Amino acid sequence: MKATGVVRPIDNLGRIVLPIELRRIMNLNEKDLLEIFVEENRIVLEKYQRSCIFCGSNENVIEYRDKTVCKDCIKQLEKN
Repeated sequence: MKATGVVRPIDNLGRIVLPIELRRIMNLNEKDLLEIFVEENRIVLEKYQRSCIFCGSNENVIEYRDKTVCKDCIKQLEKN
């Protein structure tokens, strides 16, 4: 894990501000979704990527009835 030297306070609503430099490096834009993970004593933020509910792939995915499905799984479903 790479140290950035950036320290930010948590406000009274539990929010922190990600510095513009980090948002640019990570290609994070306003309204992007972040997924939150906990690894031992660390909180990890990762840019959210939709993934297929069947195989977990995040390539060639579409939304169908509020579910994310990849085109390969759609083809498999069509065969059945």
